[in-house]
Amino acid sequence: MRYETQDNEAAPSLEGAPDGVASASEVAPRYDTAAIMGGLYGEGIIGLKGAFPQEWVRQVGEDIHTLFQEALARPGGALGRGPNRYYVEIQPERLRGFVELVTHPWVVAVCEAVLGPEYKIVELGFDVPGPGAQQQPWHRDFPSPEETRVGRRLNSLAFNLTTVDVTEDMGPFEIAVGTQWDHSPRFDKGMFPPRSLYPRYLERAQRKMPKMGDISARSALTIHRGTANLSDKSRPVLVLGADAPDARNAERHDLQLSRRFQETLPPEVRRHLTYRVVDALEDIVQAHTIEGLVKADV
Repeated sequence: MRYETQDNEAAPSLEGAPDGVASASEVAPRYDTAAIMGGLYGEGIIGLKGAFPQEWVRQVGEDIHTLFQEALARPGGALGRGPNRYYVEIQPERLRGFVELVTHPWVVAVCEAVLGPEYKIVELGFDVPGPGAQQQPWHRDFPSPEETRVGRRLNSLAFNLTTVDVTEDMGPFEIAVGTQWDHSPRFDKGMFPPRSLYPRYLERAQRKMPKMGDISARSALTIHRGTANLSDKSRPVLVLGADAPDARNAERHDLQLSRRFQETLPPEVRRHLTYRVVDALEDIVQAHTIEGLVKADV
């Protein structure tokens, strides 16, 4: 995986909400479009080290902890992704730092490079692999769309931001690089490759152990899995999903903005969100179930 290192002296301030989002031309001198596309069309994953200050990340971790406890106490609030492994979708205003996240110049540059200037943020949530979480089967997050399968074009991205320093025993994320283009009628539900292909993914597998402040972007079609968490710690990771205009992943999610919060957002942020406006936030009915992940890979 290509990991860029941000020049901290040149890093944008994360204090307060910015007035707008930088365009690709403005961030081009720092983040090369060819390198971004080469990484995501090649290995299927790229990253930026030290993108965010650790204090900002700790704040995100605190919010995730609170929201996770709320979700566990609510029927249907947390989706199982395997034993002691959960996914929770959340509303942007429940996360301090949401604006700073979606307006980070690297996030903007990656979205514009791969998805085009009219990209949309369609998902905000988090994964929590807890102690005892078992290894998942190799999978992709949804079936490959025709735009990728036939047109050889990526029209969606997933950004991941860890809230802890990941170690080998915490069940790190594992990805089989270059497999976002794989397709076979033998894939169960278009997402789960047969065990006969596991040697291919093991040969290409890379375990990722990011630190607090690092962020990555990947094609959710690249074959991957969560490994077994053998530690006594959880490994929460924030998830941000983005689509090109012709993608349809917004149908799986429910990005809500209260009228009050919507009015606080800069116009350029609102322009890049696919959302519905509500008078008061509603419990999210988790729609992106992945039945094949309920059981561990044994």
